Amino acid sequence: MTKKKEESEVLPKKEDKEAKEHKEPVKAYFSNERVLTESSDNARELYNQSRYGELLDDGRVQLSLIEALYLVEKKRVFVYGSKNKELDFETLLKKSQKAEPNFWVRYCVYKDIRNRGYIIKTALKFGADFRIYDRGVKPGEDHARWVVFPVHEGSSLTWHEFSSKNRVAHSTKKRLLIGCVDAENDVTYWEVRWLRP
Repeated sequence: MTKKKEESEVLPKKEDKEAKEHKEPVKAYFSNERVLTESSDNARELYNQSRYGELLDDGRVQLSLIEALYLVEKKRVFVYGSKNKELDFETLLKKSQKAEPNFWVRYCVYKDIRNRGYIIKTALKFGADFRIYDRGVKPGEDHARWVVFPVHEGSSLTWHEFSSKNRVAHSTKKRLLIGCVDAENDVTYWEVRWLRP
């Protein structure tokens, strides 16, 4: 495993223009550990422009908890719970942490990659946490370039776990990134590649 000389060589930073481009926040509803938007042009625009969530047949967008929390933080989505009460960032974070293990570390990596201008989606079917698409590429247009495994800097991996992560990336023909989150919630990326001697 080798650390890139500069983080920016792996995932360069990008100015966050997304929040400035969107006008009116989308209403969404939290129920049974998922978040569904209203059926509106603004909700479909979230999906069409930046590929947040999955577009459903009825015109609503189903967001993952990580996507919903990110969009709440960016003030692009307002999430409502039971009794039509708005859930603020902290409340939605607590509900998400109950539902998903390692949620905060995963969220820090998700947020950092989205803020850099990349589309990031879940990669459960590949055996990874996330997959990342090159800038300008949307899911369905081309394949993801990386699979990402978020870890906390204090955690450890066995050689078996590390080897299985490598095999996942290699078998899916993607690059492997380890997103290491430190105590200040900053993320450093390690790109891992197979080398032939």
